[in-house]
Amino acid sequence: MLIIPAIDLSGGRCVRLTQGRFEEETVYYDDPVQAALAWQAQGAQYLHVVDLDGARQGEPKNLDSLKRILQSVKIPVQFGGGIRTKEIATRILGMGLDRVILGTKVVDSPELVEELCKEYPGCIAISLDHKAGRIAVKGWLEVSEYALVDLARQIEKATPRAFIVTDISRDGTLQGPDTLPLKQLLQNIKTPVIASGGIASLEHLRTLSALGVEGAIVGKALYTGAVRLPEAIEACHT
Repeated sequence: MLIIPAIDLSGGRCVRLTQGRFEEETVYYDDPVQAALAWQAQGAQYLHVVDLDGARQGEPKNLDSLKRILQSVKIPVQFGGGIRTKEIATRILGMGLDRVILGTKVVDSPELVEELCKEYPGCIAISLDHKAGRIAVKGWLEVSEYALVDLARQIEKATPRAFIVTDISRDGTLQGPDTLPLKQLLQNIKTPVIASGGIASLEHLRTLSALGVEGAIVGKALYTGAVRLPEAIEACHT
């Protein structure tokens, strides 16, 4: 299982939120490039970058930071947050990104998701952020009527590269992942799943690895030192 450090961008800085609440923001690096280089030096093989401002405002707001990260690291990067048009997705992929992550558009414009998956095969990941099994959109500010498994089965027809599944109620809490929704999802789809939210220990990572997810995105636990990246990589090496 791949261990993927998270770099969340807000105001050009590397931050972490708790349960997606913008009023509960902790700044870990004034320059997110420092975070990217630190995780690469510790053995990361992939990075997960999210534009929190972009997710909330509807278009990317931290592209300068993303550009500098891409210019600074040698490992692949996936990026999401405010990517809601084909033009923006194309522009960002042209920066050298490995994957763009679509979230809100999965709910309100599935035809765009299908078009991008067809035009950029292997380069589109789908963010399925949920609260109690219901999909949240627009920077987690709104909860839709869509159920996690139902939407995943519908979107899978477009053949995205991966589903990134975040349990918002666990995100940033270090309470551990909720494995039940992940089990249900894995039983119903064939698309690779990357899990996120609540990871706080090597045991949590081993549990996710045993489920069969392709990767685990780790944020707060890495920044606080609760999980050390080299140890996590070693624990989940397969």
